[in-house]
Amino acid sequence: MSMEQVYRDVMQINVTDDMEKRKEAAKSFFERLNYMDKPEYFNWASEIFEGLHVKEQGDKPALIWADLESDQERRFSYKEFAANGNKVLNFLRKNGVEQGHNLYMMIPIVPETWFVSFAAVKGGLIAVPTATSMTVRELKFRFETYSPDVLVVDEDSAGVMDEALADTGTQPKVKIVLGSKDGWTSYSDLASEDGQAEPAKTKSDDLLFCFFTSGTTGLPKRVGHSAMSYPVGHLSTAVMIGLRPDDVHHNLSAPGWAKWAWSSFFAPLNVGATATGFNFKALNGPKYMEFIDKYEVTTFCAPPTAWRMFVGLDLSKYSFKSLRCSVSAGEPLNPEVIQQWKKYAGTEIRDFYGQTESTAMIGNPPWMEGKMRFGSFGYPSYMYDITLADDEGNEITQVDETGHIVVRLDRWRAIGLFTEYIGNPEKMRNMFVDNFYYTGDRACFDKDGYWWFVGRADDVIKSSDFRVGPFEVESTLVEHPAVAEAAVVGSPDPKRYQLVKAYVILSKDYEPSRDLALELFKHSINILAKFKIPRIIEFVPEVPKTISGKIRRIELREQEVKKKDEGSGRGEFEYFYQDFPELSSKK
Repeated sequence: MSMEQVYRDVMQINVTDDMEKRKEAAKSFFERLNYMDKPEYFNWASEIFEGLHVKEQGDKPALIWADLESDQERRFSYKEFAANGNKVLNFLRKNGVEQGHNLYMMIPIVPETWFVSFAAVKGGLIAVPTATSMTVRELKFRFETYSPDVLVVDEDSAGVMDEALADTGTQPKVKIVLGSKDGWTSYSDLASEDGQAEPAKTKSDDLLFCFFTSGTTGLPKRVGHSAMSYPVGHLSTAVMIGLRPDDVHHNLSAPGWAKWAWSSFFAPLNVGATATGFNFKALNGPKYMEFIDKYEVTTFCAPPTAWRMFVGLDLSKYSFKSLRCSVSAGEPLNPEVIQQWKKYAGTEIRDFYGQTESTAMIGNPPWMEGKMRFGSFGYPSYMYDITLADDEGNEITQVDETGHIVVRLDRWRAIGLFTEYIGNPEKMRNMFVDNFYYTGDRACFDKDGYWWFVGRADDVIKSSDFRVGPFEVESTLVEHPAVAEAAVVGSPDPKRYQLVKAYVILSKDYEPSRDLALELFKHSINILAKFKIPRIIEFVPEVPKTISGKIRRIELREQEVKKKDEGSGRGEFEYFYQDFPELSSKK
């Protein structure tokens, strides 16, 4: 099976209307792919983007970009997209950049992000996506551990970059800025370069991506992906979403993170669809919905935080005339959000799961629509050999038993799985044990094979010998109309080891009070098993999150430990279950 045929097969699978036939075709395809001999060399940009899509549909839109604040719009065909990427590559080569060099990108959602990413893949450069929120300290750590050969930044980021470079004595070969800055080459200067470029001869196992991922403990790790693991691995993502060549796909994610490479770049461009990007500084929900209608988005991916915002809008104002598919990734989505979205947009939000270290691993593909169990994150992708393992490394076969999500490696190694934690053999030994890759997440599955996310292995709360997954408690709390969002962690306790604590962000028109805390305690008691109910509720205006919207529970846990170590008193709006006599009969 040639690589071109691999991509053609996925395109054919995703246009199959009969969902049972599509399911069987996808299963058969991945069975062949999983055992296929990898080619020695593979260059996705040259062989698939140009060799297939540009060659056969060069004038078709590849990218539509718009700015939420200015309404500025830019469009690029597949042919124009490739030409812009080739100009970047030619400029870099003229300035001494070679295959295997590191390219840091610290730019927002602008078309140049796509072009530079294309140039990196075609030129065999190691792309290092970098969030525009990075501080000098964070950049210094990155430069000291993985020195940049190329920097591509926006004007707002250039000053921070210069400071980090000076502090570390780092001297990259090329510094490109979108705009102008002393000591930097303006991106506009690249316009005169040739729109054709020779592809690098990249081996399938060559490193092409380095993602710094913070994880839950320690300094950021370097996740390395290859010329195969992301370009080919994201065929699992394209199938999970159900992307077709005629789709206009939108993903709400920032370029500095793996999810952008997942769903804004590879998934749509793998199948010859149209990718879209909407730039913003602060997420304007109503304007975003207007753009979903205006640009006739057909497939839409967003994180849970955004979905919660969207269902809080007056969705009756929007037509969603082209939308046929909605998906969510990051954390499991609350059932009531899925139901509310479907009421107005007409599509169920299908959850799926993956990591920076992988592509789409578990989820609800298109053939699950109408069959989903709200709160479940679906079934394992056919690309991955996924199972559960207990704390001793034994495979779990019993239903409803919580275990570690692991990828089995002895039958085949999933193409979408990362190559290595760069320069960190100890981390590799900890995560790759006895033919398993440990994801660091925990889940269970029911008698019908539906999988249910429990939480990060170190997010799981241990209270009086019970294990409590934060998501179930959070989901219960947000069912109450007063709760806009909740984050649940374990708070140290001398008797129970940890108490379940909920940080609660209130919906508008609600104010923190003892009576409201009592109401939420009672609400939880009516839904959760006794050992799962929150024992502490603190009303807060916000909780720490990553730029992609994931709750940073590690910061909240550290905050709780510090509070107990220092003997700090309770917060102004912090309420303890034990202080409510009204609940004494319900302990």
